[in-house]
Amino acid sequence: MKFWLAAALAVTVAACSTRSDDRDVTRAPSRDVASTSATPPAPAKPAAASRPRIAILGDSLTAGLGVAKAAAYPALLQERIDEAGLNYEVVNAGVSGDTSAGGLARLDWALEGDVRILIIALGGNDGLRGLPADELQANLAQIIERGQARGITVILAGMEAPPNYGRDYIVSFHKVYPALAARYRVALVPFLLQGVAGDETLNQRDGIHPTAAGARIVADNVWAILKPIAEAGKRPNT
Repeated sequence: MKFWLAAALAVTVAACSTRSDDRDVTRAPSRDVASTSATPPAPAKPAAASRPRIAILGDSLTAGLGVAKAAAYPALLQERIDEAGLNYEVVNAGVSGDTSAGGLARLDWALEGDVRILIIALGGNDGLRGLPADELQANLAQIIERGQARGITVILAGMEAPPNYGRDYIVSFHKVYPALAARYRVALVPFLLQGVAGDETLNQRDGIHPTAAGARIVADNVWAILKPIAEAGKRPNT
């Protein structure tokens, strides 16, 4: 089913609400967020820059798989940063196919330079592969702790699991993000793909990756949380 993941994510949000939903969900084979015929943009090691940085640690949703580099949501955030007159360089540290464990393994690379804000946008591939929610939580916790140890303000972007693995997994996966946000007092983007998942007009043919129009909505979701933090230049979670 072409748009199975987008629909699954929409069902996931409903499953984690206080209302019960007894509808059957058709199981579909799991695919990585990076699974598409398009060639993912290779992350270039950032060169030295004079401006402080906002690093976005993510997977193909962050890397901008299937859209022009300038249309990926990190590039759109850079435009908004510049329009607002804020002195930050946005570093796209998205790698297609990455899980939370992969992001943890390359964290030092992502934090090179004068990183002031770290946006963690990982977990989509963990959910697609059915990896244990407690492993996701442990990996994200380590990323947050290591970022905060450097005095970096952390923003956590939530993801949802597809329904393939049942309601218990969906709920446990969903709870990881608000629990970490509360534990470490970090700002939370409740769902990175809010307003995009489940909408065929905003997703590519694979039903997973946003189109350029979808990426603009993702940027809106992140900007709503990022803007006041960037404007304040504060580290409220250290």
